[in-house]
Amino acid sequence: MSSPPVGAHVQGIHPLAEAAEVNADVIQLFLSNPQGWEKPPERDDAEELRGSPVGIYVHAPYLINVCSPKPNVRHGSRKILTQTCEAAAAVGALAVIVHPGHSEDGIDAGIGRMAKTLEQLASDVPVFLENTAGGDHAVARRFDALARLWAEVESVKSDVEVGFCFDTCHAHAAGEDLSDAVERAIAITGGIDLLHVNDSRDPAGTGADRHANIGAGTIDLDVLRHMIRAAAAPSVVETPRDVDALRADVEFVREALAG
Repeated sequence: MSSPPVGAHVQGIHPLAEAAEVNADVIQLFLSNPQGWEKPPERDDAEELRGSPVGIYVHAPYLINVCSPKPNVRHGSRKILTQTCEAAAAVGALAVIVHPGHSEDGIDAGIGRMAKTLEQLASDVPVFLENTAGGDHAVARRFDALARLWAEVESVKSDVEVGFCFDTCHAHAAGEDLSDAVERAIAITGGIDLLHVNDSRDPAGTGADRHANIGAGTIDLDVLRHMIRAAAAPSVVETPRDVDALRADVEFVREALAG
C-alpha cells in the first residue's frame, strides 16, 4: 500500500510552482484574506488547479466563528464559509478546513450552533473540522469537548460530508497528552481525514497557536513520528515558509510514514 500524500501550506500566489519547490504531493492554501471577511475572488488559474495531480486543501479564514452567540458574527461566518466552499469547489479542492470556533455562553450552546450551521450549509466539497489550540469556551480544544461536538455532528441531517482535521501543535497547546492523542481522536471521530503536522514554539498547555519548523519547537520528535504513523492520513505541514525548512519538514513526515 502506498503512503498517504504529504505536502505543505503555501502562499497560494503560484500554488503549483510552490508545491514543486517543496516536493509536495498536496498543498493547502487560503482563497481569501485569512483575517478578513471578503468573498474569495475568482482565480485565473482555477482550471489549471482543477486539472493538476497535486491535491488541494483550502483553509477557511480564521475569523469564522459559527458557534458565536453574537448574530452578526455567526451569520457573517456562515456566509463566508459558504463562499469559501463555493470557491474551493471551483479549484477542485479535496476539502475545506475550518476551525469550529468558540462560544462565550458555553460550549454546549456553541455545539448547537455548529449543528445548525451544518444543517444549513450547502457545499460540493467536504468540510473538515479542526481541533483548536486555546480559548476557555472553544468547542474543539479539549478532547472532552470534541467528543460532545462530534456526537452532535454525527446526528446532524446534512448533505455535506464532514471530516476531521487533527493539528499536532493545537493538541500540544491544549495540553493533551500527545503519546496517545491520535488514537483518542480516532476513537472520537472515527478517523483522521487530514493531519496538520506542526511543531510548537511554546510549551504544552499554554493555548498558544504558534507553529515552529519540525525540530525547532517543543514537541518530542519521536512522539511526533508516532502521531504521523498512527494517523496514517494525508498530511500537511503549516510551518514557517523558508523554502529549505519547509521542504525538510515535508521530508520528515514522509520518512516517518515510511518508517
